[in-house]
Amino acid sequence: MKIYGNNPIEGKDLYSKVNDLNKKETTGRINDIEKGRSENDKISLSGKAYEFNELKKIINDLPDMRTDRVEELKKVIEAGSYTVDSLKVAEKILEEI
Repeated sequence: MKIYGNNPIEGKDLYSKVNDLNKKETTGRINDIEKGRSENDKISLSGKAYEFNELKKIINDLPDMRTDRVEELKKVIEAGSYTVDSLKVAEKILEEI
């Protein structure tokens, strides 16, 4: 059976038509949002949020490793005077189990 007259929309044409409709709808929403804005709209952070942000900045400025301690250990190892307390190592291993 063949149906003549009412041609179906090809896949690419359908995609472009749907895409165009979505663009128009999105543009309309953006315009509505911009119209609703006021110059008096403001955002303010609480004291806790401000404090959190400051602490985050301080933490981010800290080095990833304690370079002073690393240098100290390097010198002791190079001098050959670094000793390992085997009891402390064993205790730490047992704590992890």
